[in-house]
Formats: sequence, C-alpha cells, structure tokens
Amino acid sequence: MLGERIKKLRKQKKMTLEALAGTELTKGMLSLIENNKANPSMESLSYIAQQLGVDMADLMGEAASTEELRKTLERVEHIFNKPLMNPDFPDKYKQLIKLIEPHIGNLSKGYESARLMEIYSYSLQRENKPGWEPLLNTASDMFDEMNISSNRTSIGIFRSSIAFMEHNFTEALRIFLKERKEIEAKHAYMEPMARLDLDYSEAIFLYAVGDSKAAIESMEKALTYSKEKRIFYLTDDLYRLAAAHALMEGNEKEKDYYLNKLKQYAEFADHSSSLYFCDLFDIMDLIAEKKEYEKAITKIDDSLSTEELKQFYSPWFYLEKAKALYYLGRYKEAWETIEMVVMPDVYHPIDLSNIYVKESYQALILMELGKMEEAVTAAQKAVANYKPLLESKMKDFSKWVLEKVLEKKNSL
Repeated sequence: MLGERIKKLRKQKKMTLEALAGTELTKGMLSLIENNKANPSMESLSYIAQQLGVDMADLMGEAASTEELRKTLERVEHIFNKPLMNPDFPDKYKQLIKLIEPHIGNLSKGYESARLMEIYSYSLQRENKPGWEPLLNTASDMFDEMNISSNRTSIGIFRSSIAFMEHNFTEALRIFLKERKEIEAKHAYMEPMARLDLDYSEAIFLYAVGDSKAAIESMEKALTYSKEKRIFYLTDDLYRLAAAHALMEGNEKEKDYYLNKLKQYAEFADHSSSLYFCDLFDIMDLIAEKKEYEKAITKIDDSLSTEELKQFYSPWFYLEKAKALYYLGRYKEAWETIEMVVMPDVYHPIDLSNIYVKESYQALILMELGKMEEAVTAAQKAVANYKPLLESKMKDFSKWVLEKVLEKKNSL
C-alpha cells in the first residue's frame, strides 16, 4: 500500500513525521496517509516524493496486477477517445481522473502504467489541477525506456499545445522543436505514424507563426513520407490545413490547388469529413465570389440536415448562412441564424480567423437593425479578437467593419 511505502522510506531516511510533513502538510494528515486512512492529492504526493528525495515512480512502488490495469485502461481509452463535446461524457476529464486516481499509488513499470499515468496527467492539466507535470515526466521517461515513440510523441505535442491553447504560438513552436529534438535523439526508430504526427504538428505550429514556406515544406515532407510508406494517415488534415491557410491569406490559386487534392483524397478514401470541408469552401465561394446567396442557402440547409456534420461543422455552416441572409437584406433572419453560431473548440489562428468574423457580421446586422451601440460593441470585439492573430483578409475585414459602423453612428 502507498502509505506503508511512504512510512518505510521515511524510516529508512531516519526522518520524523514532522520533518517529512515540512511546511506543506500537517503531522496528523501525514499520519493518516501513512496508515492508509487518507489518500494524498497529487500535489501532496509530489511534495512527499520531493521531501524523501525520490522519484514519484519509486514512491508508487509495486504495480497493481497487469490484468487489473489492462481492464482499467480499456475503460479509460474508451472515454479518452470520445470527442470533447460528446453528450454521453459531459465531464470527460473529471470522469477519467475519478477512474484512474485509485490506481495511481500502485503504478510502476509497463505500458499500462505509463499510459494510465499519461492520460491522468492530461486530465489533471485540462481540469487545472496540480501535480500533473511530475507524473507526465515519469510517463515520458517510461515510454523512452520502452522505446515507444508514439506515446512519447503525444506527450511532446501535448506539452507544446499548452502554450498553443493560450495563443502563445511562438512559445508553442519553441517547445515543440525542443521536444522533437529530444524524441528523435532517444528513438533511433520512429514509428511511421509518430513521425507523421511530428511533421503535421510542425506544419501547424509554423503556419501559426506565419512561416508558411517552412510549413509547406513540413507538410510536403509528411505527404511524401506517407506515400513512401503507403500510410495515408493525416493526409486529409494536411490538405485542409493548407487550404484554410490559403483562404486566410487570400491566395485563391493555392486554395484551389489544395482543395482539389483534398477532394481527390476524400473520394478515394470515402472520407465524409473532408467532403464536408470541401462543401463548406464551395459555399464560401458562392457567397464571397459568385454572390449566389440563395444557392448557397439551399446547399447549407441540405448540409445541415446531415446529422454527422453537426458534430463539428455546424457553426461554420450557420455562419455562412447568416452571411448570405445579410447580403440578401434579410437582417432579422440573419440575426437569428448568427445567434446559432456556437464557438467551436478550436485554437489554431487559421480556425480562429475564420470564426472570429462572426462578431464583424453581427455588427453589420445590428447596424442594419438600428442597434448602433450593440453594433459598435460587436465590431470592437472582433478587432480585439483578431489583435493577437496573424495578418489576414479577415483581420482587415474586421477593421473595415469597425470603421463603417463608427462612421454610420457618427452620421446619425
């Protein structure tokens, strides 16, 4: 038991309860922990390990039975791989913490222990709970020892994603490149999908800081490697990323090139999500370039009738419908539709650039409905949202809308 191991290590190091408790724990709480009458939090467990001068893995001691851990891991993976917005798992990370926590004190060596520790660390971080970093470091070392590059790669990408989700894209790229260097140094053989994960993530981070040339090089390297290995993993994601970036920059030729590649892949692989993406871009073209608003609305309504699409793409389709209704002068309907646009769970500046335009169109619609104060607030919010992002035609549009709304307000 965990408490017995703590007591044994304390006595081996000839420490009193008071000395081990230090400034972070009380003598009474430590006594309860040692007698297995209380479970320490991960923060307390990390502190105790530090006081004893041991790694958390050593403190955790003997492993639970492999069979028990395997069964737990099966349940954990089932929840972990569910989409974040899945209605059956509204508190995904809370459920994972609850499921894994009873085993944490009994994890030691082996894949099951390392994977449970990895997912537990992710869950603690996503729930803003302390103690996740020492556990993730231990899991990382264990995957290095077992030469499992796929999980070690996931950890490296996760570490860099924390800064990414805070919109600190330059720091995210720095962390990622450091992690990639360490992974490749320790893993002479890289699993093909781990290698592709690294190339894809590198392209994402490079696009995020505006280095599109280097991003395209990483992307093309990944696509070439995919073809060589005949593993079409992430092919659709790479083409979507490149097309979306071209749209953001207003590069029609490049956008059409990557969309055509994506359509070919989607038809070959029967990949519905990629086809929805292509449909969305066709609709954007109908609205922005061809001015065929009624045709766009018909296509949007047909798409929104597909249940599978609603899992992710519905905010983008509702936004396009609101744009079309606005340009048709159907302002009340446009407002009702744009109110249905719920911010999706996205963090990349390319995705953010395309969804932040919502506030600009809200401002335009409110202006036409005579609600000038609300229109100004919405337009200002759009400009503020775009401020930390890269230059793009959407960012320029937000500034233009603010000027237009302010001009209209001042003329009244």
